[in-house]
Amino acid sequence: MQKIVVLAKQVPDTANISGEAMKEDGTVNRAILPTIFNPEDLNALEMALAIKDKTDAHVTVITMGPPKAAEILKTSLYMGADEVLLISDRKFAGADTLATSYVLTEAIKQLGDIDIVLAGRQAIDGDTAQVGPQVAEKLDFNQITYVSKLLEVGGDYLVVERDGELQTETIKTKIPVLLTVTGETNEPRFPNCRNMLQHFRAGTLDKFSDENIELAKRNNWIIPTKGAQDLELDLTRCGLGGSPTKVSKIKNITLAGGNMQMYNADNPGIKELVNDIVKEYIEVE
Repeated sequence: MQKIVVLAKQVPDTANISGEAMKEDGTVNRAILPTIFNPEDLNALEMALAIKDKTDAHVTVITMGPPKAAEILKTSLYMGADEVLLISDRKFAGADTLATSYVLTEAIKQLGDIDIVLAGRQAIDGDTAQVGPQVAEKLDFNQITYVSKLLEVGGDYLVVERDGELQTETIKTKIPVLLTVTGETNEPRFPNCRNMLQHFRAGTLDKFSDENIELAKRNNWIIPTKGAQDLELDLTRCGLGGSPTKVSKIKNITLAGGNMQMYNADNPGIKELVNDIVKEYIEVE
């Protein structure tokens, strides 16, 4: 049975940003922003579940973030994931891609004998597309980025399509492998009603009272959480202190509408438009 790990992230909803989205230290002010399941990570989860449908693979979803990131792990269980794991510790705050990939790599290693790691191409809050490839390098896995279609799943190999800069490539790779997938890869499935009934009470340990803790354990409602000590991490490589990326300056940009100028759809109107563009945007010496 193949063991698959999906790397998922809870991200700010960039379509509905309000207030001060950034802190003075250059990190995202996540406490005030609405959050969602990173869209392309949903595509990665769907690919993992599609492989599970064909091969009876075991799917584990990992997210790194604050306790409220457990919300996307519940969504993963609703969709059909077998296990979830929250990586959460204040020592991880302010992590850039290098520090994040280190923590995620150590969590994957602790799971042991992983065949496939899947992740979205990039997160909408950073758009770096670096975490997946960095995890692959640290795991010493084969890696294929920008995967747009899963073509074949074999016992020790995968065949996928990858969107290159100039062409679509068909690639066959040996397992173990890490894939980053694009939003065009698939259409994520809806949560399953039976799974929702089974897991709707799921939450982190602190969500349960002393009276309900034994009931929660018997029904597997507790979402496992691991911190730096559980993963035996080198703290110099974690969080803001372990992140070489530094933000030197932040600038808030407000987009405002300008004056609207209408032009006739004829030769004189086109000439007038071109003249106005030249006057506005082109310096003539």
